[in-house]
Amino acid sequence: MSYTEKGVTIRPIVEGDLFKLWEMVYKEAWPEWKNWDAPYYEHKHIPKEEFLANKTWVEQEDRWAIEIDGDIVGTVGYYWEHKPSNWLEMGIIIYDTKFWNGGYGTIALKMWISHLFSTLPLVRVGYTTWSGNERMVKVGEKIGMTMEARLRKCRLYNGVYYDSIRMGLLREEWELR
Repeated sequence: MSYTEKGVTIRPIVEGDLFKLWEMVYKEAWPEWKNWDAPYYEHKHIPKEEFLANKTWVEQEDRWAIEIDGDIVGTVGYYWEHKPSNWLEMGIIIYDTKFWNGGYGTIALKMWISHLFSTLPLVRVGYTTWSGNERMVKVGEKIGMTMEARLRKCRLYNGVYYDSIRMGLLREEWELR
């Protein structure tokens, strides 16, 4: 199963994707994308052989590849905040900086939300970001999400306190758009 819109595809990760993913995610000690994706959390370099031998990214329902015109540039994913109540949090990362600010993340996230609502018994999807990642807040607003919470000055990064922001969207809101 995969979804494509305007040259952007989301699909399950296959073994042949692992080298490219390793290059974007774990090759560097601190890749550029990490400055925006929760930089207050540690990022660890993983040696290529170790990453390629571990197949946990392959064919997972909770993490898919984002392709633009056939090249992997990022991932979408989700995790259960509380599965018994169907509370799921999702995320997106465009690792390749050439594809930032081009609307690709918006397209991929919209397809991911549609996939999640059509395959899981959810009444809400959401994500958590930080006030230092203004693009992530804007993409949520652009697709109709609501800022459900703003926890002030609880993320310390490079000596500056930032807010933690939780964005959410209800199934009925998504269906009305």
